[in-house]
Amino acid sequence: MSIVVTGATGQLGHLIVEHLIKRGVAPAGITAVGRNTARLADLAATGVATAVIDYTDPASLAAAFTGADVLMLVSGSEVGQRVAQHGNAITAAVAAGVGRIVYTSAPKADTSALILAPEHKATEEALLASGVPFTILRNGWYTENYAAAVQQARETGVYLTSTGAGRVASASRSDYAEAAAVVLTTPGHENAIYELAGDIAWTGSDMAVALTEVVGRPVVFTPVSPEEHTAILTGAGLDGGTVGFVVALDGNTRDGLLAGGSSDLATLIGHPTTPLLDGLRAVA
Repeated sequence: MSIVVTGATGQLGHLIVEHLIKRGVAPAGITAVGRNTARLADLAATGVATAVIDYTDPASLAAAFTGADVLMLVSGSEVGQRVAQHGNAITAAVAAGVGRIVYTSAPKADTSALILAPEHKATEEALLASGVPFTILRNGWYTENYAAAVQQARETGVYLTSTGAGRVASASRSDYAEAAAVVLTTPGHENAIYELAGDIAWTGSDMAVALTEVVGRPVVFTPVSPEEHTAILTGAGLDGGTVGFVVALDGNTRDGLLAGGSSDLATLIGHPTTPLLDGLRAVA
């Protein structure tokens, strides 16, 4: 089997390649692609093929995807440009005769009000319209996204958000990468959609308790209103776009859009997802 993994220069894509190798896929059967192959040197040293691609350069996509049995399409990081970028990748995969596309989406992307969902919904629609067999992995939140919260807690003893009593069912990036490796290498996942999330949905108060353990000092959960949060972030020098995004995402959390509720992730990987405390320790 020949597997192409896009976004392999990023954290998730890199981990997917590592998990494929752990699952016994021959490195020669994997092509790790991204914009800067210098960042793939460690994978190349194991025998993994590497290639340069740019989602805006169809020729680079066609060259990288030719001969692939499965394409692991890791969603791009350029918010606002991803619909076109992902569309180019899907078109190239169809032209190259790729047998299946696995895509990393967002929770309940087709119905959710999550601020990140629209681009994923559009990509899912393009994928379904392509006629290529697919597997959609609707990845929930990564615990690693709270690395900045760990640093803030270490410096101030405060975990401040406008998430209210909202819960987050986060898991480690490695958990999600392992799930991707499973669906890439085992049968029965054609045209399947999985809602992936951590086993336990935690609150801001739970986060403060975990942070206290990780940073070695008391950490207090300080909930604020969206308006207060906006003022605090603006006063800290963040630009308006970033402030709006952070406050909107906290609102999504407050509304329960990241609370999980599916056991798909633990079922796919065959073991419990990484607990919040362990995930935070890994980025401390």
